[in-house]
Amino acid sequence: MVSIATNLPGPLAARRFAELGMHVTKVEPPSGDLMEHYCRAYYGELIAGQHVCTIDLKSEDGAAELRDLLAQADLLLTSHRPAALERLGLGWEQLHADFPQLSQVAIVGHSGDRAAMAGHDLTYQAHAGTLDPPHMPRIPVADMAGSERAVSEGLAALLDRTHTGSGSYREVALADMAEHFGGPARHGLTSNDGLLGGGIPQYGLYPAREGWVAVALLEPHFLADGLELLGISGDREEFQRILATKTASEWEVFARRHNLPLAAVREGPHAPDPGEG
Repeated sequence: MVSIATNLPGPLAARRFAELGMHVTKVEPPSGDLMEHYCRAYYGELIAGQHVCTIDLKSEDGAAELRDLLAQADLLLTSHRPAALERLGLGWEQLHADFPQLSQVAIVGHSGDRAAMAGHDLTYQAHAGTLDPPHMPRIPVADMAGSERAVSEGLAALLDRTHTGSGSYREVALADMAEHFGGPARHGLTSNDGLLGGGIPQYGLYPAREGWVAVALLEPHFLADGLELLGISGDREEFQRILATKTASEWEVFARRHNLPLAAVREGPHAPDPGEG
């Protein structure tokens, strides 16, 4: 597989393809991948298991070098806008004519007549109504969802080729992914008074003696077991009172011992797991 996708959704998809056993060649422009400048550690994770090379696709030599790679590839992963690919001579019609065995997964911002519209995860989520201003999202949902959809579309294209003998074009629009994965928010499940947004006491975040605890006693059997073990009837004040008697780490150990969906909230990316060691 050849990837000319940079930044986040494309490289994340490429890493997953590599994890699944594909030989992945990641082509970067002379200026490099912006993710390397934004977060070098994460960039290192994203390129794991791949061959990374630098090619100037705007030059004749670079275009020829890429064509040599595509002649041996099953799949091309892109994250450029369609017009940019056309300017590089990488429009799908030309690609398919030159490399009939090749499939393409094109990660784009918007689909259809909005394909030329600029955007990023934040604007896709804004359109989808999944933001809670002024808070910024902790996870770029559209990018992450788009990367996984790109993997499934790529695998579907490879499967289709075993039946047709021909490569195919698959498109993943990140704005569409924000809409699709924003379903719980649209239906009110994650609103402040929603089932998954804090509307019921048995599913929420509570301060412990030290740290915070995530309580997810959603199913009836978990709720019944949890209330019995905690010795409470289930109102929010009781949860607050009992959970404040131990540290978050102690509650996580308790939950694992009794098979309850309760966990300490990690306060940093490298915070230790209380169950380890």
